[in-house]
Amino acid sequence: MANPKENLEILARTPLYAFAQELKARFTGFGGWDMPVQFSGITAEHEAVRNKAGIFDISHMGKFTLQGKDLVSQLQKLAPSDFSRLKEGQAQYSVLLNPEAGIIDDIIFYYQGDSTGEQRGVLIVNAATCAKDKEWLLSNLDTSQIKFQDVSSDKVLIALQGPQSVALLQPFVNQDLSPIKAFGHIEALILDQPAFIARTGYTGEDGFEIMIDPGVGALLWQNLIQAGALPCGLGARDTLRLEAAMALYGQDIDDTTTPLEAGLGWLVHLDTKGDFIGRSVLEQQKAQGVKRRLVGLQMQGRNIARHAYQVLSEGKIVGEITSGTLSPTLGYPIALAYVPTELSSVGQTLDVDIRGKTYPAVVVKRPFYRSKSRLTN
Repeated sequence: MANPKENLEILARTPLYAFAQELKARFTGFGGWDMPVQFSGITAEHEAVRNKAGIFDISHMGKFTLQGKDLVSQLQKLAPSDFSRLKEGQAQYSVLLNPEAGIIDDIIFYYQGDSTGEQRGVLIVNAATCAKDKEWLLSNLDTSQIKFQDVSSDKVLIALQGPQSVALLQPFVNQDLSPIKAFGHIEALILDQPAFIARTGYTGEDGFEIMIDPGVGALLWQNLIQAGALPCGLGARDTLRLEAAMALYGQDIDDTTTPLEAGLGWLVHLDTKGDFIGRSVLEQQKAQGVKRRLVGLQMQGRNIARHAYQVLSEGKIVGEITSGTLSPTLGYPIALAYVPTELSSVGQTLDVDIRGKTYPAVVVKRPFYRSKSRLTN
């Protein structure tokens, strides 16, 4: 008889795993990694990010560096966003598309400028899709012209998020952080060691994502906690991003959804760039309209709509919840769902099937919550 443990997935651990253990974090499997889901509690961690500062170990995410003379023009063919508009020190949230305009993954491309005739950049991708993304990129980039490095295992990635982020991080950095705009980034020294610092995040708040060598990353993690940042896990990361209506790959977006269906039309730049994979499908959708849309829902009561729950209209199934939670900030349940376009207008009343009973929900504007402290470009 086979040992049932032999079938258990072996989960990877980040270089900061031991520190989370010391803090008695609760762990969960995520994207092939053993990740802290909470430390002091999801609500406390959520509120720390909204009001002060929280720190996340996001070292599980994929990290690629790219360099080459025609880097930007080559990346232009793989995403709907116009990367040629980026100046040195700017970044663009975007998506990699398949030929059907389905989303292979959502990404951030950080453009580091042109030095000695070669353009440089950093690409951050999701943990669960890292291998798939790498294969897709290497298959579609001219690797004789582009130097591609996967530094996912070589670097720690820390997210410091919340209105106190600048004040907490600044003492450890050799450059002034205040001039960095939203989606801006610099190369600087942290604790006298080279680091990549970006003013980006996945919480809807101001903050930074810091890529650094593991040794100094461990020191930075400890120093930021001592300075007042609260350790946070995936649970708070999920409630924070959902309040900000930020998509989670594998739930709200995947290779069967297009950016126009997902409400990401703002990153599709059909008028300013040439051909790219999936363009013809997006052009058709732009001309004819999409048949479904990702909408925000506010439940009319305390019942929580969870992932995969059915959405109904006049007793008929019309869609499905992709993400849902009780919003710690707002105090009521919120959700994202795909519904037919004709049922996607703000104010539309729908129902959600929760364990065999239907409960009312209303389509509302996204994001559900907008931070007063968050920077804009």
